[in-house]
Amino acid sequence: MYISRRRLLHLATGAATLPAAWRVAKAESYPTRPVRLIISFPAGGPNDVVARLLGQSLSERLGQPFIIENRSGAGGTVGTEVVVRASPDGYTLLQVNTPNAINATLYDNLTYNFIRDIVPVASIMRTPLVMEVNPSFPTKTIPEFIAFAKANPGKINMASGGNGTPGHVAGELFKMMAGVSMVHVPYRGGAFALTDLLGGQVQVLIDPIPASIGYLRAGKLHALAVTTTTRSDVLADVPTVNEFVPGYEASAWYGIGAPRGTPTEIIDRLNSAINACLAEPVLKARLVDVGGMPFSSSPAQFGNFIAAETEKWAKVIKSAGIKQE
Repeated sequence: MYISRRRLLHLATGAATLPAAWRVAKAESYPTRPVRLIISFPAGGPNDVVARLLGQSLSERLGQPFIIENRSGAGGTVGTEVVVRASPDGYTLLQVNTPNAINATLYDNLTYNFIRDIVPVASIMRTPLVMEVNPSFPTKTIPEFIAFAKANPGKINMASGGNGTPGHVAGELFKMMAGVSMVHVPYRGGAFALTDLLGGQVQVLIDPIPASIGYLRAGKLHALAVTTTTRSDVLADVPTVNEFVPGYEASAWYGIGAPRGTPTEIIDRLNSAINACLAEPVLKARLVDVGGMPFSSSPAQFGNFIAAETEKWAKVIKSAGIKQE
């Protein structure tokens, strides 16, 4: 049977579009079963709180449970590796955050390359860290603190939740830019560092606002400054470090990633759903209440942001000689 060239081209074009149409249809029906959202840190902390708020909103929007699974260990690398090895079908996701950008340089023996092996899906929020002291400490402002530190080099103990944690690298960046000397005291977790700050055993801590907001509101801690370039809504009277140390910026940030190879159509559907959730007044209010600033982006924009953060903290880690514990 003779088939004209035009007819043959038409049939070939139609056949080529079938896989694309099938992928689009599959993405439109996604998800058809529960989705696992892996959190690389223990339950109860800021990462867990953010994930559960978003997971509830996504469950309501997409009609399937988003099950929060805490897989903590090794500074967040254990949970990340779980997702790197997962099937790229959209049913295992990772809450990505600041430690992912830090760990790329901090750890020499990672079994994965985060930027290569995790696909950025969407950002969720950024939150300032807060530079805080015990109320008994003799300085109440950043200029006073810098003057005291310069007059007493090496006599201020700066606590952190451990080597290479966001609070630690933010503190090292402050030391470099303010030209001060402080002794780093790493703890096995931010809660232990916070306890000793409250007890006066250490003098200063840079911590995510959600972890400290209750103590700050109760007057048990004093906030010197927040670390983002703009003030925080929940600590509106607290200045930024940048107001006194121009160019200083550090923040904790949260987003969602997926295994490399996850279909673009599913990534786009998740991105659209997450951005829609972030536009909901109820979720926005809850994120702001824990000290966050909702942070919407496209997958490409979030990928560029992660790359910039990875480069920024690599410079600090190398300059300060930070090593993994």
